[in-house]
Amino acid sequence: MSKQAEVRLMKEADIEGVLRVEHNAFQLPWTRQAFMNELKNNQFAHYLVAEKNGIIVGYCGVWIVIDEAHITNIAVHSSKRGRQIGDDLLIHALEMAYTYGAKTMSLEVRVSNEVAQALYDKHGFQPAGIRKNYYTDNNEDALVMWVNLHEQRRMQS
Repeated sequence: MSKQAEVRLMKEADIEGVLRVEHNAFQLPWTRQAFMNELKNNQFAHYLVAEKNGIIVGYCGVWIVIDEAHITNIAVHSSKRGRQIGDDLLIHALEMAYTYGAKTMSLEVRVSNEVAQALYDKHGFQPAGIRKNYYTDNNEDALVMWVNLHEQRRMQS
């Protein structure tokens, strides 16, 4: 099977493509300025893109603060879902966080998003709590999930 997308670090020139994915994936998308701020001003932010034939098809943002990492967003364009691109982005994000010295990684996911929860579970994330009314578009709760990166590496090898 051929590789579905190349995963690499995001550059400023990728923002237009990331915005296409963002608007396709989320009801309340981040703005161009939000991504620009993440790339230029947030020393903790690290963003990855998945690119296929020169087109951005997905992205993942990670904040790494001392020994904790947090996924801010992970999205794949709806036309490219089901092709392991989200899986590849998550694997790269986990590896990057570990390389930067993070011991744990966390994220929030909609309680209704069982597909994403299954992906995170596959990589060792465990439910850790609920953030009530976290999503402002419909007041849906968020499931908080955590993974110990050292245990995750042992589990994956």
